[in-house]
Amino acid sequence: MNNRFRLAVVGAGRCGMVHAENASRRLPSIELACIVETDRDAARRASTELQVPVYPGLEPVLSEADIDGVVITTPTFTHASIAVAAANAGKHVFCEKPMALTLEDCDEMDNAARQSGVVLQIGFVRRCQPEFAEAKRRIEAGEIGAPMIVKSLTRGPGLPPAWAHEVDRSNGMLAEVNSHDFDCVRWLTGSEIERVYTETANFKGAAHGVAAPGFYDNAVVSLRLESGALGTIDGTCPADYGYDARVEVLGTRGLLVVGGTRATPLLEIRDRGTGEVPTYRSWPERFEPGYREELSRFAQAAQTGAPPVAGAADGRAAVAAVLAANRSRLEGRAVQVTTAVPA
Repeated sequence: MNNRFRLAVVGAGRCGMVHAENASRRLPSIELACIVETDRDAARRASTELQVPVYPGLEPVLSEADIDGVVITTPTFTHASIAVAAANAGKHVFCEKPMALTLEDCDEMDNAARQSGVVLQIGFVRRCQPEFAEAKRRIEAGEIGAPMIVKSLTRGPGLPPAWAHEVDRSNGMLAEVNSHDFDCVRWLTGSEIERVYTETANFKGAAHGVAAPGFYDNAVVSLRLESGALGTIDGTCPADYGYDARVEVLGTRGLLVVGGTRATPLLEIRDRGTGEVPTYRSWPERFEPGYREELSRFAQAAQTGAPPVAGAADGRAAVAAVLAANRSRLEGRAVQVTTAVPA
């Protein structure tokens, strides 16, 4: 009898293949049942590499009684419709970040999962990455006192997919890249983000042929948290030198830094690790154990009823912060973060 948790991965892009390979080869309690991919070339590559059925649409997956869960890695503007359909079919849902484009979509996804009694987990991988999880433990234990200032950054080496250049279809880099930072700040501090002020810039778009209106490749967001703590989030994509994710939390009793630092007076890094020190070339390399752990935790939650490591409320909070940050950059002022859930 097969007791493994059977997964369908929707989307065979980079992120989808990370989850598919982990489900297929690295997590004994999980079985990769199939992949859903509309692009023929990507579907052919996935089928050849993983030796599982690849469907051009979601319908065969939702009609299969022995498929337990669905992993959604498609463009952000498709998340809500896929998640709702999967939940209504009784499938547990793992949805990559950002959760959705709007708070209304987030609420629709949450309601569908609740009504069907299925797990809805959001792909905030840093919660499952060992050094970030250890930082959370130390902060909760009071080792550095109460957080006063928190700084979080994400810098990616290349451009996001072409569809993500269009802010109205992606909420821009603040969502596609920095959703992790918005979640990480509120998770590590245990406090909601209350107010944001954003500045953005476009340094490299033209050189990369990006003509989408409103595109930006650099962002800095100032934060005030409900606890009174202050913070910043910054993002750059493309950064060229490699993938970089770091967090610094200054508490009333000490400092906690997650990510590499060196007491070096002069440091130069170039071209994904060919400079003076090695760097991570990509996010799959940087967060390899985290991606395995979050998928394992998703299956455990579905099978045991335990709460997911990051739920709908967490995904919604990050979307709310992103929307406020985008409004701030357009209006040139600080914006309150709207977190109220409609009745």
